[in-house]
Amino acid sequence: MVNKSFHFAEEVKLARRNRPMDPRFASQFGHITDWIFDLDNCLYPASTGLFDLIDQRMGAFIERLLGVDPVEAKRVQKAHFHQHGTTLAGLMREHQVDPHQFLSDVHAIPLDRIEPDDRLADNLGRLPGRKILFTNADEPYARRVLEALGVGGHFAELHDIHAAELQPKPNAHGYRLLLDRFAVDPRHAAMVEDMAQNLKPAKALGMTTIWVDNGSERGNHGHHPDYIDLTITDVGEWLEEMLGENE
Repeated sequence: MVNKSFHFAEEVKLARRNRPMDPRFASQFGHITDWIFDLDNCLYPASTGLFDLIDQRMGAFIERLLGVDPVEAKRVQKAHFHQHGTTLAGLMREHQVDPHQFLSDVHAIPLDRIEPDDRLADNLGRLPGRKILFTNADEPYARRVLEALGVGGHFAELHDIHAAELQPKPNAHGYRLLLDRFAVDPRHAAMVEDMAQNLKPAKALGMTTIWVDNGSERGNHGHHPDYIDLTITDVGEWLEEMLGENE
């Protein structure tokens, strides 16, 4: 039987030899073989307002579900978001909402607010190691966004809300499932995330953590330096600084 883990490790070693990391970052990230990235407001800037469209559809969904006006729908939506981590988690717990129906509805948005990000794509391609997407969204939507950004081909694996058994970040259950599913050693993994509170479980599991501080709603909620190893503002810019400009 072929030892896939052995071959993957050898490929990572070869990639590192061909694309050396900037010495300023090597001591902190030179041991990383798995890079775990969030999606929304992380791989693209929160300033694009893409998530505002999802937010609006969540409000409309709650209006129809509960028969309330927009003001009350917004109150319910944000109460669930703050208490349960995601609006969906609260709606499932308190209103028995079908997650497939909800996710299909709120993610039916146009993606014209984001464009292909050549710098991000280039540097993800140069980054040695496996790239994994970990999102509280569902896979069909995540795939659409990755393709719109022009980075879909750089992610070897995708772990969505269904793969997390509907336990959204920062619930540690989904993190453990990801580690088991993709045979990730957390001591050699880094997680990149715009919601600071979502890095706490990653750090507790042994990962290196990078917080993307770019203006996400409640992005700094639960922030604590004990579980954040590095703060950045733009993923593509950080990768380029770490790897050096492509010649």
